[in-house]
Amino acid sequence: MKKALALLACSVAMSGAFAQASAPAAAPSGTAASAPAAKSGHERNVEDRIAYLHSQLKITPEQESQWKAFADVMRGNGQTMGELFKERRAATNVSALDDMKQYATIAQAHADGMKKLVDAFDPLYNSFSPEQKKLADTTFRRDGGAEGGHRHHRGGKGGKAAPAPAPASDATVKP
Repeated sequence: MKKALALLACSVAMSGAFAQASAPAAAPSGTAASAPAAKSGHERNVEDRIAYLHSQLKITPEQESQWKAFADVMRGNGQTMGELFKERRAATNVSALDDMKQYATIAQAHADGMKKLVDAFDPLYNSFSPEQKKLADTTFRRDGGAEGGHRHHRGGKGGKAAPAPAPASDATVKP
């Protein structure tokens, strides 16, 4: 059970490749360069991940509207996860039952966020050229998807990890 909770925490923390602090849903171009300088480190990680995927997948001008929808879901999911982790860090002296309820809430938010992300990615992926589909298949398999390096938490094997994982305090698992 402890190992499962640790994996869940790591997985959810990496979904923090979304954003921890409140990200503007309508960032002009979805890149870190267009983001305000006051963004938190975790929020910058989301913007960096969005910029990385945009470049890696060779998004064309014709795909920008679908890309923007996908990136906005990443930002929104990150804001949700960031708020949940902030609440978790602020909660002190919680019972084991409350601790489990917090994990359940985080896990449900992660599952709901993934559903939204898949729904936003579907039309984008279907607009890809065969070359872009190969790039996406390789990138997501190697990097662990839009959320970040899930695979590198499974024994450290597989390609490179996602850029800048969540702070260790987000992944802390209580006994």
